[in-house]
Amino acid sequence: MTDKRKRRFWDDAEKIRIIAQTRVPGVSVAQVARRYDVNANLIFKWLRDPRFSSAPDPGVDFLPVTITADPGPLPLKISRPAVPAPAEVRVEITTPGGCKVHVEGGLDVARLCELVRGLER
Repeated sequence: MTDKRKRRFWDDAEKIRIIAQTRVPGVSVAQVARRYDVNANLIFKWLRDPRFSSAPDPGVDFLPVTITADPGPLPLKISRPAVPAPAEVRVEITTPGGCKVHVEGGLDVARLCELVRGLER
């Protein structure tokens, strides 16, 4: 006697949840298919279906953001006297970590040094 499997029914919410797991970095469709004991080709079929592939990822949450008024310049502690700056200067600094700073106009060298030290932290 042969052991026939019963045909399972996956509702749309379950399909979306299963498809969302395939979008996690480092997880393959085959891994998800084994987890749910389903053929990987069926999951690929669901991925091609616009009803499920365009559905928002239920695991993505948005974080609350509050925008406040600009508090103005932050006071910097300067341990040495400021060096007078030339009238018009253009400086571009790239730190080893990849941060880029563009400064144009009047330049306070001591404050610029403090800024670069802060970016390197």
